[in-house]
Amino acid sequence: MAAVSQLALLGAPGNPDPPPTRFHSVHGTNIRVDPSGTRATRVESFAHGVCFSREPLAPGQVFLVEIEEKELGWCGHLRLGLTALDPAGLPAVPEFSLPDLVSLGHTWVFAITRHHNRVPREGHAEAAEAAAPSRPPALLVEPYLCIEQFRIPRDRLVGRSRPGLYSHLLDQLYELNVLPPTARRSRLGVLFCPRSDGTADMHIIINGEDMGPSARGLPAAQPLYAVVDVFASTKSVRLVQLEYGLPSLQTLCRLVIQRSVVHRLAIDGLHLPKGLKDFCKYE
Repeated sequence: MAAVSQLALLGAPGNPDPPPTRFHSVHGTNIRVDPSGTRATRVESFAHGVCFSREPLAPGQVFLVEIEEKELGWCGHLRLGLTALDPAGLPAVPEFSLPDLVSLGHTWVFAITRHHNRVPREGHAEAAEAAAPSRPPALLVEPYLCIEQFRIPRDRLVGRSRPGLYSHLLDQLYELNVLPPTARRSRLGVLFCPRSDGTADMHIIINGEDMGPSARGLPAAQPLYAVVDVFASTKSVRLVQLEYGLPSLQTLCRLVIQRSVVHRLAIDGLHLPKGLKDFCKYE
């Protein structure tokens, strides 16, 4: 437990942030990774789009991607998870993460859907079924997302829609500033949280919301790589880097301004410099 407690302070003074996330050079045959290692695009078909993180994740470290491009005509969406298999040791990258990669063992992958991504707690399936998926009641609720023993700055976890002239009238999601899980610009992440028994829970984050432990019993002592399957209607994703320390003064000021307005369009009516208005609207 000592190691778990120390890593729970990820990003705090004395505990530097983990290195930036990058995609592994080993990936599906239809994937092209840009020179920076931060953008993965499936160039043809709907399969052979499996990607991995270049390095194993640290406990509490989020491997966060934003959906950049969609492709019409396919059924299915992004898949996300973790594997204890070393990508460099695979004889070939499987065509699909589900079921092919999972069938190799020591791999846990979650299929993202447009709805019902939340995983019910054990013994609470009926209550979770009855309850509608929760959404933040404002543009941004609290500066941190708390998952088990970790506190993660929420600001960059949330995907933002591009505002339109009548967005506030036509789209209720505009007021909440939360995108559907599979939409373009939506942000999805995966991390693992060690437990005292030597195992770990895998959590999926969708636009700043924890979907619950989507897998339990992962081997916390083994290196765990992120898995991103750029599948079907998801064509391209880019990595988003997180800062794990205290939120900046700029971010805290944005929180105060956002809490005083109904939705993003109302920010235009405030007597603020245009640059600050754009920052508050995530433009």
